[in-house]
Amino acid sequence: MENATLAMEKESRLLLFPETEDGFDIDNLSCHDRLSKAQLSIRLREEEHNQSIPHLHSPTAWMALYADRYTCGEGGIIPAHGDLTFTILLFNPDSAGNPLEHFSAEEAGLHSFYCLLILAYFVASCIYIQPLWMALRKGGPMHTVLKVLSTALALQGISALFNYIHLARYARDGVGIPIMGSLAEFCDMVSQVSMLYMLLSLCVGWTLSKNRKPQSRPLQWDSSPASKALAMGGVATQGALLLWEQYEETEHHSYHAQRSIAGLLLISLRIILALLLASVLYTIISTERSALKRDFYLSFAKGCFIWFLCHPVLVLLSVVFNEHQREKVVTIGVILCQAISVVILYQLFLSRSLYWEVSSLSSVSLPLTMSRGGRGRY
Repeated sequence: MENATLAMEKESRLLLFPETEDGFDIDNLSCHDRLSKAQLSIRLREEEHNQSIPHLHSPTAWMALYADRYTCGEGGIIPAHGDLTFTILLFNPDSAGNPLEHFSAEEAGLHSFYCLLILAYFVASCIYIQPLWMALRKGGPMHTVLKVLSTALALQGISALFNYIHLARYARDGVGIPIMGSLAEFCDMVSQVSMLYMLLSLCVGWTLSKNRKPQSRPLQWDSSPASKALAMGGVATQGALLLWEQYEETEHHSYHAQRSIAGLLLISLRIILALLLASVLYTIISTERSALKRDFYLSFAKGCFIWFLCHPVLVLLSVVFNEHQREKVVTIGVILCQAISVVILYQLFLSRSLYWEVSSLSSVSLPLTMSRGGRGRY
């Protein structure tokens, strides 16, 4: 507070009201009732004053009102005093009682989550980087898919690292590094659109290739003008909605509890894309005779649906949680679900790529095959 003498002369004080009481509406109270119903009244007498708020079992929003001897017209004629300037700093103690953690109730726990996520990415990369690199160098029918999956996963890891750096600084100064939060959102957006382009291109390409050349090199990325046009249209629409959503949201989170029009449109788009992929995959599976290929397509459908539907489902389920928990539930849930989706697709394409590569050549190049021309000889 800049002018403590003036504050004492005016008998200035801050009135704090917790927004927990059912039916409590401060706008409907008279001036005197507002003064009398305040749970805390802090008198402004010194340049710096510390006030502890009673412990509450759950995070609570507080409303602060300024009052002095002239507030309800009881002090007579209001003298021509200058303005009284003061700053309020609120500190939320963490579970250990440390009051210098700057995280709000909506953000508490995200820092630890990103730390564990980065650790998991590091351990997984140490274990699987060599076999993945060998699979990428070898090539094969699944080579392009594996490159897109690796790029999307790397971008998710970089996004988690940038979020961790931003929140680590935010814990100390309450400001953080906003550019890191923006870079994290950008990396996640690029990962989202690359995965969308791959999934749409694969599904539409498989559908178009079923009638054109069903026997040639199955299950690879078979691009065509129609599949490219559909994939690019979906990518452009989702990219525009992601940019619109990030422009409207001020907090640095890649996923939100969708309180904006852009967020609701983005959820609608993901549901529509999931229905489109479901119809395409149903057409493929219903006409496929090979049980092994049907199992391949079903596993692929599982990974697709987890990727697209986890966000809408988690937003819907988040309404059962308290308001301060919804953002965290959506953010953590979507990141984990999409990581599971990528793992499912990795496992699917890595385990099946060699089989399809060999089986497509077996009828003409491998010995001791059960081809029609040789059945009588073996």
